[in-house]
Amino acid sequence: MTADLILTNARVLTMDASNPRAEAVAIAAGRILAVGSAAQIEALAGPQTQVIDANRRTVLPGFVESHLHLVLGGAELGHLHVSGLHGIDALRDAFRRFGDQHPDRPLLMAQGADYAMLDHPVTRQDLDAIMPDRPIAMTSHDHHTVWANTAALQAAGILHGMNTPHGHEVVMAPDGTATGELREFEAFAPVIALGGEARLNLGIATGEEPSSPPNAAERALDKTKIEAGLKHCAAHGITSMVNMDGNRYTLDLLREMQAEGRLTARVKVPFHFKPHMDLSDLDRAEAMTRDFNDDWLQSGFVKMFMDGVVDSRTAFMVNDYPDQPGHRSDPLFAPDRFNEIATEIDRRGLQIAVHAIGDGAVRTTIDGYEAAQNANGRRDSRHRIEHIELIDPSDIPRLGALGITASLQPPHPPGAMDFPLMPTLERIGRARWKDAYLCKTLADQGAALAFASDWPVTDVSVMRGMQAALTRTPFDGCADERVGLMATLHAYTAGGAWAAHCDHLTGRLIPGMAADVVMIDGDLETLPADAFGSTAIALTICGGRITHQAL
Repeated sequence: MTADLILTNARVLTMDASNPRAEAVAIAAGRILAVGSAAQIEALAGPQTQVIDANRRTVLPGFVESHLHLVLGGAELGHLHVSGLHGIDALRDAFRRFGDQHPDRPLLMAQGADYAMLDHPVTRQDLDAIMPDRPIAMTSHDHHTVWANTAALQAAGILHGMNTPHGHEVVMAPDGTATGELREFEAFAPVIALGGEARLNLGIATGEEPSSPPNAAERALDKTKIEAGLKHCAAHGITSMVNMDGNRYTLDLLREMQAEGRLTARVKVPFHFKPHMDLSDLDRAEAMTRDFNDDWLQSGFVKMFMDGVVDSRTAFMVNDYPDQPGHRSDPLFAPDRFNEIATEIDRRGLQIAVHAIGDGAVRTTIDGYEAAQNANGRRDSRHRIEHIELIDPSDIPRLGALGITASLQPPHPPGAMDFPLMPTLERIGRARWKDAYLCKTLADQGAALAFASDWPVTDVSVMRGMQAALTRTPFDGCADERVGLMATLHAYTAGGAWAAHCDHLTGRLIPGMAADVVMIDGDLETLPADAFGSTAIALTICGGRITHQAL
């Protein structure tokens, strides 16, 4: 068989233990045709074969982004970005420039705000001082808090509060008006809706579908934002992704894009199970799994939130927050209820992925997975816990024992990439730093690792993520939690594919598997760890199709 495309003169890291290195890769009909020496592979060239000289650059399986929010990320590419800005003057200048550029937007939304952006908790009055006459808001870098000015709160109809589900809160001042701080998705959904992106947030906010079918123009607008996200991901070498929010509408849009030739990555989309739902709602999860199950679009898993985040003290802890005695937060699912839900999801043969950040949330999730295994028997479930920012030492060995995947984000530990050390570390408390943001410890005790960015929570750049993983400095008095280059590469490729039940298709460069490939500008095995983030992606190939090229 003649190759359609050959990459030769490369440093190929196949992620295949039986054939770990090669010099060239041949691709035909969207699949890997052969992997081997330059001479072996070049012999497969025909008159129409495209041959690319890698010039000794590194070639890997295409990156598997194990936890991101594709649709939200694509939409947010058009928002104001304030990461790294501090002080009211810097924010005022940024918002006013952005407002001048977008005079007709009903909401000026900023992304990337950190909790220490001002020297005090942000209020609507702070944002009023920036811009009182237009609705403005900014989202925290973890995407679990939004701060809005008075105009935005009034336009959204929540200046005087709103009834919200447990765990979601419009924070109120003593005078009976909203302070401007909105905690968790259903609290800030009315503000997001001002910007016309309510449809795109339904999956993560409520788990429901649009109340009426979006018209052709609305669908086209939403697909344009998805396409922007896909293009952005392709530029970072990503060929497969586990989208951690969404609904059937998301899959419908992606299916339309697939038919239009605009789908440039393999995407998994969950059914999002919320606390208000009944077990019968899992029928919808099964229907999504049945209706979307090809090499490009899949469902097959149920996503849940067990808690919030550390910085807003909504992460569920085993012990009190050291800076707020008596407060531990609460799980979004009571333990007995979660055991019941996890057992039913597992009985139906679906995978489970749970956002759990506090050690109380992690323990509750592990307990639920154990209850499911006790009820249904052990199977190849590959249930996952997303984030695991704090874990009690007694729970660490349970991950490996129960076959639970640790889905971790190397950019998340404070100080590793873009997130500041405070207030996160003071919220956790120095006594618990040794139990925070573990990686090597989890792997050493048997947990499978899958790495990701959680984009748009952090930069989607896998190269920056790898640098964060390889250069992270231990917190004072804590162990070194780096896992090394090859383990890091594995967690971004074969490990991510395995965690997504896609290891039969992608994640390794093996004849017969999908032709998902990334070429990186340099030799990763000799590249200094602190140079990874500035090293470019030269080429991305998904299913044999070049989706990004910077040669």
